[in-house]
Amino acid sequence: MSLNEKDLPSRWWDPHIHQDRKPFLIKRQVITHEIRKFFYNQSFTEVEATCLQISPGNETHISAFETNFYDGSNQKQRLYLHTSPEFMCKKLLAAGETKLFTLAKVFRNRERGPLHHPEFTMLEWYRTDDIATLYCDMHELIKAAARSVNCLSVNWKGKSANPYDQPLHISVVEAFSLYAQIDLLPLLNDLTSFANIASNMNIRISDDDTWSDIFSKIMSQCIEPHLGQDRLTFLTDYPASEAALAKLNPKDNRFAQRFEAYLCGVEISNAFAELTNPEEQRSRFQHAMQEKQRIYGESYPIDEDFMDALSLMPEACGIALGLDRLIMLLSHAQHIEQIIWAPIETKI
Repeated sequence: MSLNEKDLPSRWWDPHIHQDRKPFLIKRQVITHEIRKFFYNQSFTEVEATCLQISPGNETHISAFETNFYDGSNQKQRLYLHTSPEFMCKKLLAAGETKLFTLAKVFRNRERGPLHHPEFTMLEWYRTDDIATLYCDMHELIKAAARSVNCLSVNWKGKSANPYDQPLHISVVEAFSLYAQIDLLPLLNDLTSFANIASNMNIRISDDDTWSDIFSKIMSQCIEPHLGQDRLTFLTDYPASEAALAKLNPKDNRFAQRFEAYLCGVEISNAFAELTNPEEQRSRFQHAMQEKQRIYGESYPIDEDFMDALSLMPEACGIALGLDRLIMLLSHAQHIEQIIWAPIETKI
């Protein structure tokens, strides 16, 4: 197919464009069916997320859409379209569910491109188990989805990967050493040295960049393009500053119990051993919202019901997978909007 990005968001309904996109959309249907079967066969409960939430999430660089709710007496309350069903899923774990999954429409502002769409589908699943179980879940799911559309190789921008091969596990520290020639361990609390090293690598550094900002820049420019080549790759053991909603490693609290999965340099999922300490979670949220206010001039409220639910939540692990990205890679589409039935139409 000859891809015209200008046509993708505005004229997807044109019969000729739709016919070009239809084979990808049929593969979406097949893969989605296979994913549901995968979880039903493991006795997971499928749950449905509520899109409107008091808080859309509290991560620094994820932006939400907001609206207003009016009750019968015309009282107004600000609500947000959620950026992830995570809060709802964890409340259900607190309620007593032990194995659940959801295919949720989620919404993120300031994001659009070949790998991003403002409205997309997030597959999330949680189990009251150890994070190690998610490695197996992830690989078996990828293999089942690939088989369902007879995908023998994933290809993206000159890279290829066999979805059936045994995955590679590599830690963040190992990846920085291998792909960026950086010894990360002595730099974990050294912003000045980290910034100097990045500058010497011709990475643009701003005066107000935090340690996490520099980490993200090196990750995106030097590390991620190499991940997931030849086979599915799990990037493990993130620095504690990048823990978000993950527990720290009890054997080495410099690192978090978090991994991301990559195919052909594309990040497709993010997994945590879930933090259940409300005080620690509140502290992380507050810090993230302070950073968000500093960078973007806005912040989001903390969902107090979620904080209460954390104190009841059992030990659990969870993973969020971008379903549209996975379908795009397995169907050999060139742009995420080729595999979305009705991309949003904007004038900008």
